[in-house]
Amino acid sequence: MNFETNKDVLEWYERQERALTPEFLGSIPWEKVKDTPFDEKFVPILFYMRDVETLTDMYHRELLRTPTGKDPHISKFMERWGVEEITHGEVLNRFLNELGYDSDENWQTQVRSAVTFAYHANARLLTTLTNLIGKKFTATHMTFGAIHEMEAAQGYRRLKALADHPVLNPILDAIIREESAHNQFYWSVAKLELKKSSFSRKLARFLTDNFWAPVGQGSVAKRRTEYLISTLFADGEGLEVVDAKVTKRVRQLPGFDDITKINETISHMARNASVSLEAALP
Repeated sequence: MNFETNKDVLEWYERQERALTPEFLGSIPWEKVKDTPFDEKFVPILFYMRDVETLTDMYHRELLRTPTGKDPHISKFMERWGVEEITHGEVLNRFLNELGYDSDENWQTQVRSAVTFAYHANARLLTTLTNLIGKKFTATHMTFGAIHEMEAAQGYRRLKALADHPVLNPILDAIIREESAHNQFYWSVAKLELKKSSFSRKLARFLTDNFWAPVGQGSVAKRRTEYLISTLFADGEGLEVVDAKVTKRVRQLPGFDDITKINETISHMARNASVSLEAALP
């Protein structure tokens, strides 16, 4: 798909139908979750995915304080994006509950409260930097967003392939469909913004090469990120997926044709992390 303006990308996104509709959610056979064994090694991964999706509203608020978040087309996208991501967290939490991992009614507040002071301090610093640079930072925001959405979608695909649970599989398929639409928006706007100036391209590439980390790292403990990466991507097939479905797609963006940061980071973490199941739980 080729778009000429951010408005074009938004109009395309708004034509995409939701996958996690009330009808779909109402059709999930929750009573059958325990009928099929679920390998407990994937439980920390479900918690991780639940928590990262739940923290979307925090990222949303941060972006609204920047020129990127004030762009009318990006802000309108993010209104729906935020709702969809929160729904992802809620349905994953319900699956965990049905497995026997209970959470109380304040679990979302608890997830947000667990975010470290260091993360919030860094976020404030980044917001200040973003406002100083202005709209040329939008390309960086959108590039990071595209990489994170691609990585998230591949994480869900790997979880589906490895866990292969009949109730979880269609849930993950629906989440993947929505994540794929999010990715297309971020990637398409990133491409448009990167084309606008060499400064935007250089800034986005520098920050990606030096500061990019897997989605969620920072807002949740690094050990939890390492556990997810080593569990889902440590084998050769997992690393091939990252290269084929994430890195090669990012290389199509202006200024990113030779990027290696994503492969190197995921590969190093997948092969060197040594985190126990217990340590990976929230």
